[in-house]
Amino acid sequence: MQLAEIKVSYINQGTQRLKVLHSKAIYEAILPLWSSETIEYIEESKIILLNRANEILGVYELSKGGISGTVVDIRIILGVALKCNASAIVLIHNHPSGNLQPSEPDNRITRQLRKACHLLDLVLLDHLIISKEGYYSFADSGTL
Repeated sequence: MQLAEIKVSYINQGTQRLKVLHSKAIYEAILPLWSSETIEYIEESKIILLNRANEILGVYELSKGGISGTVVDIRIILGVALKCNASAIVLIHNHPSGNLQPSEPDNRITRQLRKACHLLDLVLLDHLIISKEGYYSFADSGTL
């Protein structure tokens, strides 16, 4: 039996990075990456990965679900963050209904992700719920 080799790569393309200082900048950066045809139809979740200077390293498409939910796997989020050497993350998902108020599962996953990030010395900067019309920020609301 031959063992598989695992490779980790830290390739920096040298591109100019967007620095985010508040939730509105995050919303404006991420909205163009959502399909305007499906934002009101399919719930999706993505993470933004940032360095210590709050510059965006990249965006990772975490999951696509159905009309009323999508899977947010904390282990996958943390694995991606560690592999790209991120210092902070922002979780973003849309509500196809357009209702920007967090559900109890939204609140629960935010608490769980915050605790998990703390264990690995990562910062959960925010969790945004988005729609075409606006967003809800857990950080701005004081619940993060």
